[in-house]
Amino acid sequence: MEGYCCGSEARYEVASAHENDGMLLDRRLQLFVVLVGVFVTSLVVGDIISVKLFEAKVGPVVAVMSIGILPFPVTFLLTDILNEFYGKRAARFVTWVGFFMAIFAVVVIAMAVQVPWAPLTRAPDFSGTVEGSFNNVFAGSQRFLVASMMAYLVGQFCDIAIFNGLKRLTRNRFLWVRATGSTLVSQLLDTVVVQYVAWTGVLPNSTILGIIYTSYVVKLLVAVGLTPFIYLGHAFVERKLGIAPLVLGENGEPIAPPAPPVTQEEQPRAA
Repeated sequence: MEGYCCGSEARYEVASAHENDGMLLDRRLQLFVVLVGVFVTSLVVGDIISVKLFEAKVGPVVAVMSIGILPFPVTFLLTDILNEFYGKRAARFVTWVGFFMAIFAVVVIAMAVQVPWAPLTRAPDFSGTVEGSFNNVFAGSQRFLVASMMAYLVGQFCDIAIFNGLKRLTRNRFLWVRATGSTLVSQLLDTVVVQYVAWTGVLPNSTILGIIYTSYVVKLLVAVGLTPFIYLGHAFVERKLGIAPLVLGENGEPIAPPAPPVTQEEQPRAA
């Protein structure tokens, strides 16, 4: 992962603990594990719930959108933190992890749909989930998972490239410029791809265009509204956790100061 684990000054630093306790991770690695976990969870959950459409009324305008937009603020924040503190190679690595976890979800859901139902679920007095309801949600979500995976790769790699390009161009200044600028372009591509692949043949083109327009506008508003939270997250990681952001040198080379170690007392312990 570029920046933190490449080169003599930027590598994983794992301290050995007592033989029975395993290893101690420094704070940068601990944070990375948490970010990856939350990012992948938000991604897969967002893909699964995307089959639901809802209406959002903004003044006189009623907008139809996919509920899959719900986890967007979380992934937006996490992508910027990954880019800022771990660099583009780390962000790309997480992108691929998320992609393969989404594929794993598709495979598991497909297998679950194909497994025969127990006869008792067809009884008139059965009050649990029945085959029709289950298949309507999960069989339908497979198409959205495929659409989302395609859009996800396009959007993420675009976001990473633009974010790091702007970071180098602005000499590591103006966090809001690279955070918002990369999102404006990447989410336009993401929104167009996911909505067309997901809804073509299901909804008329005029409705699809309406969903694209309203979804993108909402994402733009969210991107702007989250700017203060990006700075808060940046400050929390840097000041409270003691992890300095990755900076780019004159030639664009990543430089990551070492993170403070985590003491044995701070390590989570099993019950």
